[in-house]
Amino acid sequence: MPFKDREQAARLLAGRLSHYRGLNPLVLGVPRGAVPMARIIADALEGDLDVVLVHKLRAPRQPELAIGAIDETGRSHLADYARELGVDDYIEAEKQTQLAELQRRRRAYTGVQAPIDPTGRIVIVVDDGIATGASMLAALRCVRARAPRRLVVATAVAPPETLRRLEAEADEVVCLETPEYFGAVGAFFEDFSQVSDEEAVAALARRPQQACAAPAASPGTRPRGIAVRDWFGYLEPCAPGHT
Repeated sequence: MPFKDREQAARLLAGRLSHYRGLNPLVLGVPRGAVPMARIIADALEGDLDVVLVHKLRAPRQPELAIGAIDETGRSHLADYARELGVDDYIEAEKQTQLAELQRRRRAYTGVQAPIDPTGRIVIVVDDGIATGASMLAALRCVRARAPRRLVVATAVAPPETLRRLEAEADEVVCLETPEYFGAVGAFFEDFSQVSDEEAVAALARRPQQACAAPAASPGTRPRGIAVRDWFGYLEPCAPGHT
């Protein structure tokens, strides 16, 4: 059944993740669409909010289909079938296109607060929907290199075969819908409007009490921090051997 919008999906995910409430989880949104979702989830779980910058590499003539993923440093991961397409020149051009986009987002998001270290933390990586899983796999591998206490995937929709791949990388995978037939992620939302950089930055900068009708913090409660950063900026040892 389609979701009304990302907000509805985020609140449903927050309910499924409620066992982490009060454990100070670190919630990472995949820009741009999942950042407002991550804001809702972080607030509901009384956690911290950050982003992970990674972008899928699009298949030629099928931009919804991922053939790999790239991070801000230029490190990329290609699906096994990508080389079989015989479009090496296209792949190199697509890497440069998406790398430029990640660098632009980095500049756009840098104005918020300092990054949050995931070491020893419960980390929840949020995406609105996952098709091939290339971007999520790249994000999980690099966050894992920072030794989180627990690594969790949270998404509204993904096909079963993709979830099986993610389960090999994460400690827990929470997915609301797992249709056997999977087309575009947007087909599972009544409203799948593009999220702008401005909306993403606003979600990151918004104070928790503005984001949802949560009870006010009791006196002496430590305020929850927010940050924007690229996880890959200092993870040079991450995912060796990938090109």
